[in-house]
This record gives sequence, structure tokens and C-alpha cells, in this order.
Amino acid sequence: MSQRQANEPRSGSRERLLIVCPGRGTYNAAEWGTLNRLAGGSEWLARFDAMRREAGMPTLTELDGETPFRQSLHGRGEHAAPLIYACAWADLLAIDRERYEVVAVTGNSMGWYIALAAAGALGPDEALRLIGSMGLRMQKTLAGGQVIYPWVDEEWRPDWTLRRELLGLIARIHGRDGAELHLSIDLGGMLVFGSNEVGLARLSEALPPRERFPLRLHQHAAFHTPLQEGVKREARRELASLPLRSPEVPMIDGRGHVWTPWSTDPQALWDYTLGEQLVAPYDFTAAIRVGVREFAPDRIVIPGPGATLGGATAQALIQLGWQGWSDKSAFQRGQAEEPKLLCMGLAEQREWLLARRESLAV
Repeated sequence: MSQRQANEPRSGSRERLLIVCPGRGTYNAAEWGTLNRLAGGSEWLARFDAMRREAGMPTLTELDGETPFRQSLHGRGEHAAPLIYACAWADLLAIDRERYEVVAVTGNSMGWYIALAAAGALGPDEALRLIGSMGLRMQKTLAGGQVIYPWVDEEWRPDWTLRRELLGLIARIHGRDGAELHLSIDLGGMLVFGSNEVGLARLSEALPPRERFPLRLHQHAAFHTPLQEGVKREARRELASLPLRSPEVPMIDGRGHVWTPWSTDPQALWDYTLGEQLVAPYDFTAAIRVGVREFAPDRIVIPGPGATLGGATAQALIQLGWQGWSDKSAFQRGQAEEPKLLCMGLAEQREWLLARRESLAV
């Protein structure tokens, strides 16, 4: 906890929440229909749909309800990213700020854009514009791809030797015979590699098979690597007028840097969001570490859709020993007693959070 926060009184009956926004890969066949169920008929979804219609795109309402789920369609960046954002936005709006205090917001990869909206650094419509534009640009380019591989054991305990060996593959493969290989995301107990096709092939040969890993991520470019320099240049030109402002609550970016309401330079925030964030590794683990240590949340909440980010977040928390968690079994026991990590994409955990809100009101 920072010195400033250590000197602040905790807020009455309000529980302190760290919000962790999801990124790509969280809206799949199982999540189809979620948006209409949570937000169908809402004014803001009608507004999002109108923006999509004006841009010549299928509306989110149509994609989530009338159009049967197809990975080849729904997984495309220009559709997947806005669907994920809208589902997360519906969950964020359900959190009662009179009962819960959001002390900080972060996210994984594309989740950084959602975090901008969640923290008030962008309005909801502006965030849709950013997310839709970046999703479309990434899809058109599809420069390289991503492969994910775990470095923790089956009980989510860190294997630091394996981690060093995996990172060593980058030095061994990158730059040889046309291969470009980079660390893309430090994701809890997993490493996400970004590479061109030559590098991905070499990496897949070098990684020992382990259950479903190495796993190539469908329709994912080499996000957060130098392969996105072209996307960065085009995005900075197209989104030069993006009206970023100081956030209303602190945000933690992909370096572990905190952007506060009282010290943020909007131009610097724009420069990071459409600059370093696109071409340098995204350290999600560092963001969780800073969120826990600096803001001392009572609970961590991951908006939907889905719950795939829950495992990576739990793995990062186990590395910190948060709540006394030392491995997967300890995490599961603690969650059974009282959930401290809540994925709103899981119906029972979303309902628990809302019921908790109601009980606090009594």
C-alpha cells in the first residue's frame, strides 16, 4: 500500500474493489447471447448499435442474438473487441458505487482500452470508437500471431527455472533465418509469445508438448511487439483527436505504472495508449502486483464475458501469496469459504456480488 493510502481511512461500509478488465479471447460460443441478456433494450447499447450501423458494421445486438455464433465471424477483431467491451460495460454498470469503492482499474491487453472507459478517462462511446478502430486495424493487418505456454505446474506453483528457459528461447530463435520472436504478454503463470510465422514455427518445435500447449491463439496478431509498428503509425494518425482525459480513479497500465486522477497528463496517456502499449510487452502480472500492493483491495472483480482471465489472475496472486494462497488448492479452498476473486462472467459469482451489494444495504 502506498504511503498516501496508508494514511487514508477506509471508507465506511464500502468494500474496496480492484477491477481487472478482460481482453481478446473471452467472447466465445458459450458467451453468445450474454450481451442481450444483460443489456438488451438499454439506451447505451442502442447508441453503440447506431454507431456500428453508421460505420457499415453489423450491430452488437445482431451479432449477439440474430447471427448464429461462428468463430470465423465473431472472432474477428472488429467484432470480437466491441462485443467484449460491451459485455464488460454491462457488468461494470451493475456494480453499485454507493456500496463498492473502485480503488483502481487495470486490464489485460485489449482490457487496457476497457479500463480507460471504466476509470472515466474515455467516455463509453469514445471507448467504443477506440476499441472498434483498433480491432479492425489489427484484423486487417494480422501481423504475426501469438502462442501461449504455461510456466507453472499443475498446482499453479511457479517454476522459475522453466520460466528462464522459456524466455531464453527468444534469444535463441529471434533474428535467425528470418524469425522474429518476442515476449508479448506476461500473463500470470503463462507467457504469451508474439512472432512472425517463421518464429512461431520454430517456437512450436522447441516447446515440449504439455496437454493443449503450446496453444496458437485464433485470429490474434503479434500484439505488444515491434511487429505492430505499422498499426501504431496508422492508429496515431487516425486517432489523433481521441479525447483522453485524467481518470476518475487510478489506472494501472501494462508496465505497472499508475495513472492517477491528480497527476495524469492526458497527452502522455494518449502517447502510451497509442505508442509503447502497442509495441512493447504487456506485463499483466506487474499490473496485478501493483494493484494489490498499492491499493489493498478487499476483492478483485473481473467483468465478463467469460472467465478465462480468472486463472491467470489467480496465478499472479499465488505468486504474491495474496490471501495466503500458495497454490491452486489453497486458492480453491479460500474461494469456497468466501470468494475474493470474482469473475462476473460466471453467473454464480456475478449473482454473489450483486447479493453482497444488497446485503450491505441492509
